[in-house]
Amino acid sequence: MSFDAKPRAEVQALRMSEIREVANVGMARDDILKFWVGESDQPTPQFIRDAAVQALAEGKTYYTHNLGRPDLREALSAYLTRLHGQPMAFDRLAVTSAGVNALMLVSQAVASPGDKVVVTAPAWPNIVEIPRILSARLEIVALERAQGRWRLDLDKLMDALTPDTKALFLNSPNNPTGWTLPAQDRAAILERCRRYGVWLITDDPYERLIFGAPSGNMGDCAPSFLPLSGDDERVVSTNTFSKAWRMTGWRMGWMVLPKSLVASMGVVIEYNTSCAPDFIQSACIAALNDGEPAIAALRAELAAAKDQVVGALRQMPGVEAPEPEGGMYAFFRVDGVTDSVAVAKDMIDKAGIGLAPGSAFGEEGRGWFRWCFANRPQTNAAGLERLAGYLGRR
Repeated sequence: MSFDAKPRAEVQALRMSEIREVANVGMARDDILKFWVGESDQPTPQFIRDAAVQALAEGKTYYTHNLGRPDLREALSAYLTRLHGQPMAFDRLAVTSAGVNALMLVSQAVASPGDKVVVTAPAWPNIVEIPRILSARLEIVALERAQGRWRLDLDKLMDALTPDTKALFLNSPNNPTGWTLPAQDRAAILERCRRYGVWLITDDPYERLIFGAPSGNMGDCAPSFLPLSGDDERVVSTNTFSKAWRMTGWRMGWMVLPKSLVASMGVVIEYNTSCAPDFIQSACIAALNDGEPAIAALRAELAAAKDQVVGALRQMPGVEAPEPEGGMYAFFRVDGVTDSVAVAKDMIDKAGIGLAPGSAFGEEGRGWFRWCFANRPQTNAAGLERLAGYLGRR
């Protein structure tokens, strides 16, 4: 009898992220302009870093509560109450070790092997692969393009939400397309989920990074299901400090949960990570309490960068670049390209530019590319010049 060391079939079937596959080709090269990952090219604001340094100096290096320090959960409650215009109770909140950890935790809590999970696509690979790791079965509802923007066909989504559906994952504003759920569609989606007992799980890292909102006012937020749902419904919002506060490397997130799930979630957290780091929680409190000017500044930067990059892409022959409504990405297609991984690798070699291949976000993105434009204007300008030259030589 022989025993191999292979993992279970679901893990063997996981695909390596094509973003990482492309990035590995050029990551070590200093001459590459790198637009493949979703983060700002500027560091975390100083006041947030200072809060972490002070917490370390005070010796805040011990275990904390599974659900997060009470003072951080209180700060989150106050922030979310201001943001959504209605109370978001302390006892509905859980702090997690990153937003992606929040998605994994809630998936572990509600999805069983064989359960049907609905996801819209193109989609961030983690949203798709996490249910697969847990042996759920996926049904994809593809976003569509109309009048130069991405849209969700609400009827198609409704058709997918059947009595045997366990969960719907929605990411809005969407990574990679920038599609943002219209406010008027929320009630119909929530009602369908209520009718069939479907868990509605929203991935909300870009909710503050929307375009066209008045700068600097609390309430500048993408449409959310939280104001429409009760405190013990099957609605979960997962979120992260990574994007709006430029804290990608800190790996901190949170969840807004139905009250009856909170105690069990504390146990799930215990058996995954135990708790989030103490001193980083101090940095998160500073971000929540004093971060509005920083968020407004980032949103203004992103709006200008979006106009710069999307506007230039649309001037390039053979390029289609729908308008993103939120986030930090331009998702664009080049005529004649079917293998975006191969072309993305070729761009590294021949143009010194690093983009994420669209197929990393599902078959719906094949032939497309994602450009993270959360960069200084001169960096985006240099990348656009290189891309235009590359396309002109093809």
